[in-house]
Formats: sequence, C-alpha cells, structure tokens
Amino acid sequence: MFKKGVDISELKKVCKEVRKDILRMLSEAGSGHTGGALSCVEILVSLFYAKIKHDPNNYELECRDRFILSKGHGCPALYTVFAHRGYLEKEELMTLRKYGSRLQGHPHKGRLPFLESSSGSLGQGLSISNGMALSLKLDKKPCKVYCLMGDGELNEGQVWEAIMTSAQYKLDNLCVIIDRNMLQIDGPTEGIMGLEPLDAKWKAFNWEVIVVDGHNIKDLISAYDKAEKIKDKPVCIIAKTAKGKGVSFMENKVGWHGVAPNADELKKALEEIDQS
Repeated sequence: MFKKGVDISELKKVCKEVRKDILRMLSEAGSGHTGGALSCVEILVSLFYAKIKHDPNNYELECRDRFILSKGHGCPALYTVFAHRGYLEKEELMTLRKYGSRLQGHPHKGRLPFLESSSGSLGQGLSISNGMALSLKLDKKPCKVYCLMGDGELNEGQVWEAIMTSAQYKLDNLCVIIDRNMLQIDGPTEGIMGLEPLDAKWKAFNWEVIVVDGHNIKDLISAYDKAEKIKDKPVCIIAKTAKGKGVSFMENKVGWHGVAPNADELKKALEEIDQS
C-alpha cells in the first residue's frame, strides 16, 4: 500500500530535481562523491516520501522511524532529499564541504541534530542500526529502522558480525537497503572481493531478502511495504542500481566515485537530465 497521496510520476520529477541539486552542490564544492550519490536517489526519495514516518518540524518525535546512512560518502543525496523534505533550506546545499558548513563531506550529527547518527567510517552503520532496533523492541515501540549500505562496504568484517546479530535477536523492525551499483572506489566489487551470490549469503544468515530494481520507485515502495510485514527476522532489500545514474558519461564509471563535475560537465549533465 502506498501512502495516501503518493504519485509515482511526481516522485520521478522529484528525483530529477534531486539529481540536479546533487550535481550543483558537488560542482560548487569542487569535491565529493558523485557516483554513489546519484545511484541512491530513488532509494531515498521513495523512502522519505512514501514510507518512513518522520516530521521535519519535530525530528525528535518519539514514534518516528530511524534512518542510518551507513555509506556516509553518499551524503549529498541525503542532504538534498532532506532539503526537499523541509529539514534544510535548499540554499544551504551550496555550502557543502565549505569551511564552517553544517554539510560536511560525511554526515555529522553534531552539526545536523535531525540525523540519527554520524557516519562515514564504512561498515559501522548496521551495528548502529542493530542497537537502535533492539532498543525499540525492548521498549515495545512500533518504529522501524532503515539502514542504507553500499555494496563495497560489505567487504568489512564488522558487517557480517552485525548481520549475525540482527538475525540472532530477530530484529524484524530492521530493514537494510543495499545500493548494489557493483562498483567501489578501486573498481568492480566482484573483482576486488566478490560478493555474489549476495542474496544467498544474506538468506544463509537467516534474513528475508528482496531483490529489486533500485531505480524503479513503484517497486521500491512495494519492497518497503513487504518488508514491513515480515515477522521474526530482519529484511535486506538488494537494490540493483547504476553508479552515476542519470548522466550518461558518469553511469557505471568507477572514475566518478569521488570526483565532482567541473562547470562544463555540470552544464552537460543538467541538460541531459532535463531532456530525459
């Protein structure tokens, strides 16, 4: 079930505007992580517009759902979605990575109190999410914890310890989304430390696994709805995405992992998104 009033065509338009804002802020900063920010746009838009219980005017609401961006370098996407949802003024996006800015190169809760946690050191987000989910269960609060992870960070051993912990405590209020764009900073994930068969691995750890097109908003929302109904085990949504999604000369190019567009590249990219 979609939230009342959710219009898929409107969310697709939001995604286009989010992508343009991501590119503008990265170009203005002159540094940052472009590819992994563009790959998770639909994941975040569908989550924050159609599923997660939150209130930008009361971000400490006791019954809110929690969200952890484990792949902290993808924060330009999160900051932009926050701006579109009313947590930030859109003008503030242009301060990304600048001295004194609240918008650090990785999310910093000390600067942005509506974040649930700082992040950026890869592999820690699921452990943080486990603690939140277990606390909510012990307090009998009907809230969900969502954790967005990059596929490259699954190389971290801490992740697999956390995966065992989630299943051991039957954290059915926990939903992990993997941005499965198949690339990490050094190259293809399968050439660096192969993850496949990724769905079978998570299932073997006693997780419910849903595989979905990570750029299909309708399918993503359906996956979130399905995850909400699973009992006695945590859920992993493997969202198949393209790094640099939306810009042809960036898509599936590992070189765009941590490079910002210059003025000419920005102009070309914005024109391409407008015409798509």
